[in-house]
Formats: sequence, C-alpha cells, structure tokens
Amino acid sequence: MLKRVIFLVFLLPSFLFSQHTIKGTFTNAKDYKYALLYKILPLSTSYIGNAEINADGTFLLNLDESVSAGMYKIVYAMPKEDYNFDVIYNAKEDIEFTFDAEKGITYQESIENKLVTGYTSSMSMISQSIGNFFRQQSKDTLALMAIFKTQRETQKSFEEAAKGTIALEFIKANEPYIPETVEDLETYINNLEIHFFDHVDFNNITLQSSDFLVERMYNYVLGMGKDTPDISANYKKNIDDFCLAMNNAPLTIKSSLLLQLWQSMADSDFESVANYITDTYLINVAKALNDQVLIDGLIQFKNTSKESKAPDFYLDNPKNQKKLSDLNGSEYYVLVFWSSSCSHCLNEIPQLRAFKETLKEGKLKVVAIGLEDDDKNWTVKIKEFPDFIHVLGLGKWDNEIGNMYDIKATPTYFVLDKNKRIVAKPKDIEALKSFFN
Repeated sequence: MLKRVIFLVFLLPSFLFSQHTIKGTFTNAKDYKYALLYKILPLSTSYIGNAEINADGTFLLNLDESVSAGMYKIVYAMPKEDYNFDVIYNAKEDIEFTFDAEKGITYQESIENKLVTGYTSSMSMISQSIGNFFRQQSKDTLALMAIFKTQRETQKSFEEAAKGTIALEFIKANEPYIPETVEDLETYINNLEIHFFDHVDFNNITLQSSDFLVERMYNYVLGMGKDTPDISANYKKNIDDFCLAMNNAPLTIKSSLLLQLWQSMADSDFESVANYITDTYLINVAKALNDQVLIDGLIQFKNTSKESKAPDFYLDNPKNQKKLSDLNGSEYYVLVFWSSSCSHCLNEIPQLRAFKETLKEGKLKVVAIGLEDDDKNWTVKIKEFPDFIHVLGLGKWDNEIGNMYDIKATPTYFVLDKNKRIVAKPKDIEALKSFFN
C-alpha cells in the first residue's frame, strides 16, 4: 500500500499540474541552449518557466492550470529583446512549432497560431500580386479588381474562421485598405497611407500585450514615404500621423510606444527627430504621468544633442570663474571624457594629441575631463598632454560634469564649434579624425 501511495505522489505533477504543452524545434540547435517563456501584459512581463534545448533542437514546456490564456513570448537567446517571438496560448490546445532563424516559425499544432500565420502568408501573397500588377504597368483593370476581390474575400474568410479566438484580434487589426474601384498607383499608395490605422484599436489589451502595435508603428513611421529626399522631415510627418491615430490610447501605452520610437531615432543618429518626438509629444505624456525620470532623461539628451549649446561648466574651480563658454581663439573644441585608469583612453588620448599637432594653429583646442576616483594617477598623466585644457572630475561616474553630458563610458567625445554648439559626437578617435578630414 505504501509503494502505491509513493507511486501516486510521483504521478501527481503530471496529472494535476500539466495541462498543455509547448513543443519546439530549433533548426540551428547549436546556437541555442534554453527556451524561456514569459506571459506578456501591456506594460509588464511575468516569467513562467524554461526548458533546455536538446542537441537535436527540441524542447518541451509543460503548462499547468495556472497558466492562463493570453499572449506569451518565447526567448531563445540573449539579449532577450532581440531573440524572441510572440505566441498565442488559449489554454485549450497544445502548441508545436519549428523555428528557423532565416525562414521564421512554422506551426505544426495550434489552431490559434496557425490562423495568424496562415492569414499573414495569404495576405502577403496577395500584396505581392498587387505589387507585380503595378510594376508591370498592366492595363488589365479587370485583373486588378479580381485581385482586390480575392483580398476582400480572404480577409472575410479568415475573420469567419477565427471567430471566438484570440487570433481574431490580430486578423481584424491587420485588415488592409482594399479599393472598391480601380485606382492608379499613386492614389492606391496614398490611400494605403491614409487608412493604415483604420482597424487598429490602441485600447485593445491583446494588441497591447504583443509586438503588434510596435511593429505597426515602425512599419508606418519608417516605411511610408521612405524614398523622400528629406528623411527627417518625412519621419516627423509620419510621427504626426501615428500620434493622431493613437490619440485615444491610454497615456501609459502612448509613453511606451513613443519611448521606443524615440530610442530608435536616438540610436540611429536622428537626434533632431528624437527631440521632435520629445518636444511635440513625449514630454507632455511624461508630465501627465508624473514620470520625472523620463522627463530628466529626455531633457538631458536634448541638451547634449547636435546643434545644442554645450552644457557649461567651470574649467578649474568656481573661484576662478572661468567656464567652457569663456574659451575663444579656436575654430573647434573637442571635449573628451577620459580616465587615467581606462586602457582605451590611454590608447586614444595620445592619438588625439598627435592628431591635434597635425592641424594648423587655431583649428582645435582640447578640453580633457578626467573622471577619477582621486587625483593621484591623473596628476601624473596629464603632464604628457600639456596642450590640453585639463579638468578634474572627482567622483568618476557620479560627477557633475559627466552627469550633465550623460557619460556612460570613456573615452567619449564631443566636437563643438567656435560658439560652443555641439556639431558632432564621434564614437571613437577614428570617427573624430574623419570629422576634421
């Protein structure tokens, strides 16, 4: 009897706690070690579990009854922001798929996920047919209207098939503009743009809990009018359209989406566009949410963006009253944040000195801000660079000047014009040389 009880205890996990499973196969098995599962909510994620990816690329996740229906994310490598994909789990079916880094994901089991991928594939093929029609400059308007009819019927049939599923939310939100009459290419593209967000509900919890809204935002802002000569102006126009479309979205969702777009523009060196997002939309959202951390970060970025007046600071100590803004007699100024204990700095600072010596008199002055824990090494090292203006920044990463310029690494460079406006932010010494050459 005791053996029977022990046997039943060992069986309890599979009987009581295992409801459904997620099975996966990664084609590039050697590249991945673990699959991690997260439940996705509009503004947060919850860790659910993980499974080891076997040598043949397979893994198995058991989902117990506490795992509710909704949107989930599978992370398969680091950084997790780059190596993941969304899955729908309805708490009624198992999920099985094959993932290939180049071809994407193919589902063997899961009606929900098959509906979404099937819809996406079908509509993509129809879009290709429309593109081919216009590229070939065909005059067969009956053929064009037949394609649009197929597109309309495909949309309707997938919506019918997806009734009662989570997948329906994505199928409805993805519905494209479909003309009722023949349109030339210019009119068609213009209408695609006008109606891009017609079926997107920014208040929909399912959409908020997935990558859908982010992808839709990027597709519009980065994709519409991308052949326009003035890319920055086009981005700003598209951002205006996007913000109008999500006007009724919750402030938290607006903040999340705009912050991601802002970060993308900042990382892509479109600082004027990032600051446009700040000034026109994001700063007001941050204020409405009382998000002081975001407000401070946006202001700091703007203050150290190209074309901004460089934040001022004392060159020696407040008693001497001499500031960066007081410097004159040079066409350009380079601010370099460095440290006497930084190996990269000790490699690049001598190169900066040597490069400065190749320039004509009056071309360049260097202000070197040493971020240090103490002045011991710094006092010795600066003697090797007598032509630099040296500023000691004690506190290292918690230094007033470094904080003003949001310094996260050394060396960091800023190039200023004679009026102390930031004109370049070279990534390294070679980029700095390229600016002057």
